[in-house]
Formats: sequence, structure tokens, C-alpha cells
Amino acid sequence: MEQRRIVLALVATIIVITAACERGPRVAIVAPDGSTLATVKIEVADTPQSREMGLMYRDTLASDAGMLFVFPAPSNQVFWMKNTRIPLDMVFADSQRRVIGIVANAVPYSEARLSVPGDSQYVLEVNGGFCQRRGVKAGDRLEFLGFSPSPSN
Repeated sequence: MEQRRIVLALVATIIVITAACERGPRVAIVAPDGSTLATVKIEVADTPQSREMGLMYRDTLASDAGMLFVFPAPSNQVFWMKNTRIPLDMVFADSQRRVIGIVANAVPYSEARLSVPGDSQYVLEVNGGFCQRRGVKAGDRLEFLGFSPSPSN
């Protein structure tokens, strides 16, 4: 009987781990009061090449999807929308994953330099208007689910 419980517990653990892995990497955006404002399935841009390409040339982005840019160290990150076909919100977060600012509804194809005051180590790009719809603002926090970021230079 005890052996059966152990086997059932192991099977349940494997099912939970498998389900978590199948969901892939996600970012939860959490308000200061601990409430989750949104959870986004993400692609991770953690190499110079993937950060340079970003979401360029894409025609769509699912409403619950985005891209997380991971930088080797905090610095004043500057983005643009050249060759990016869809409007985006850019959520800038410091090394502690605290949101320090948002660029909302970045205009497709624009070569304007987009940034926020302060140093960011993470930038989450989501569909334009996402932050307003979900109430995301400076002071919120990013939580990484299903992955640990490890940027390349």
C-alpha cells in the first residue's frame, strides 16, 4: 500500500512538471499588492542576435504573448520600431525585475529612439495597449516562470 502511494505521488509530480514545461517560459506581471495583473507566454531574446531581431517582420502577436529582452547588465536601454509591423508596449524593468517605466503604443516602422529614465536589465514587449488594458505601471514586478534568464553578451 505504501509503495502504491509513492508511485502515485511520483506520477503526480511528473504530470505537474510536464505540464509546467509544456507551457513554456512565461512572465507574470505582479502589482505591489501581490495581485497578478497578467501572465504572458514569451520568447526570450538573450543573445545579441535575438535582441537585434526582436519582433521585427511579424504581422501578428497573440494577445497573451510577448518577447522578453534579457541584457547582461542594467543600463539605459534604447529601442526603436524599424521593421516592426505591429504597435507594441515596452515594459522596462531593473535588475530586481521592478518595472521602472513603460513606452506605450510604440508606432510601427518608427526609427524614433524609445527609452525610459533609469537603467533596465529586462524589457518585455507586448501588444500595443496591453499595459493600459491590464493596469500595468511603474512599480509592478516581473516574475519569471518556467525559465531562468541567462543573457549572452
